Amino acid sequence: MAVVTVLNRIFAVALREGELDFLQGRSMRVHVSDLRLTFLLSLQQARLVTSRQEQKPDLSITGSLHAFLLLAARREDTDTLFFQRRLRMEGDTELGLEVKNFLDGLDLESLGLLRQLGAVMQQALPIYERLFRQEPVGPGGSREPLSRHRTTAGRR
Repeated sequence: MAVVTVLNRIFAVALREGELDFLQGRSMRVHVSDLRLTFLLSLQQARLVTSRQEQKPDLSITGSLHAFLLLAARREDTDTLFFQRRLRMEGDTELGLEVKNFLDGLDLESLGLLRQLGAVMQQALPIYERLFRQEPVGPGGSREPLSRHRTTAGRR
């Protein structure tokens, strides 16, 4: 699966340094609800791999593409997304905390590809928000009124 290939490249240093070893022998399902995209991740021989969907995961993380874009672009922190239930976590609480801590501790500056991806996410967010009328999130997590972002096309 292409997603796993990209994740292995993005997290190459973290994988090499054992920062994802908490996934060894465990599985995590990621579900992007509005895209109906689901994949199951595990760690084998210091590489992320996909697992069979029939397998019951130790942890499931579910959210909209918008929520995952906010996380990737660092426009919202993990605590906010989970507490507001825009990202939902079910299953092994300890594993969930390890995943959350890993995400919170990512150093975007040291991950060149992730930094580039973050720039793309920053550009993709306003487009997604405009297309799907999501409430935009400003710097620092502040909410901006939708009316500021709606187009006036068709008005004369």
